[in-house]
Amino acid sequence: MRGMVWRRLVFGVACSCGALAPAWPQAINLNAELIAAVRSGNLVRATTLLEQGADPHSRNRLGDSTLNTAARAGDLPLVRLLLARGADVEQANLSQVTPLMSAAFGGHAEVLRELLAHRAALAPVDRVHKSAMVYAAGNGCADCVRQLLDAGADVNARYDAGATALMWAAAYGKVDALRTLLARGAEVDARDARGKTALAIAAEQQQEAAVKVLREAGARP
Repeated sequence: MRGMVWRRLVFGVACSCGALAPAWPQAINLNAELIAAVRSGNLVRATTLLEQGADPHSRNRLGDSTLNTAARAGDLPLVRLLLARGADVEQANLSQVTPLMSAAFGGHAEVLRELLAHRAALAPVDRVHKSAMVYAAGNGCADCVRQLLDAGADVNARYDAGATALMWAAAYGKVDALRTLLARGAEVDARDARGKTALAIAAEQQQEAAVKVLREAGARP
């Protein structure tokens, strides 16, 4: 197996698709306006449109639901509004990115907490095989990592190529996430499909602070 390349954490690119709104012109207009209101963070307008019958499950051309858009932006009031109006907490876009992944990717801990309170699933992965935990660890949101673990995520779960959350945090030098994972029982000397540990990965990526944390935790060369 070729060595894993620790690329910058980005969502998979989704292709454009046809209109996803209902066929009736009035509904289409309301839904399109709701999408625009959520994108611009306009809570008052979004509330009005929902009261007029706009569908909270409306999606844009990349398949992002209004909830996914609000979660990615870290807009807690809009997230709460949409959930209260019945938005599907699991509705993924064309790249299979769920609202929970969007919140984790952006480090929006309060939004992530709200989604977990509505029973957002921990297990789904997107088109590039990343989960909410991978995004939380790789982007260094220790609070997000903590919440996902509290919700039942396995601290030593294996993701693509056998990587653990600890390895993702190590690769990007996210020491707060590293410390959180280690405190919750992450296996410091676990190896990925290439036989590399978190310490080896941190060293390869020249993440000196991560190397120091891992060595202090007893990681072996």
